[in-house]
Amino acid sequence: MNDWIIIKNRLVKEFIFKDFMESVKFINQVAEEAELLNHHPTLINTYNKVKVELWTHTVDEITELDYLLKEKIEKINSSLSK
Repeated sequence: MNDWIIIKNRLVKEFIFKDFMESVKFINQVAEEAELLNHHPTLINTYNKVKVELWTHTVDEITELDYLLKEKIEKINSSLSK
């Protein structure tokens, strides 16, 4: 999956890293940003892959906050992929 897709009112993307430790770094950095925004994604880790799902739980749809966190997640991914 190269880009974000929408599945059942959720923004979804799978990120692939060089190894498990890099995927954990990604998760930790996403968690820090999520805490700052008080907006928490679903993160599913399988070895070097992390599936991210974003939606606003209170309204059960995608909102501007999801798009904001999506951009922050992309920046985190770019910083790790160098």
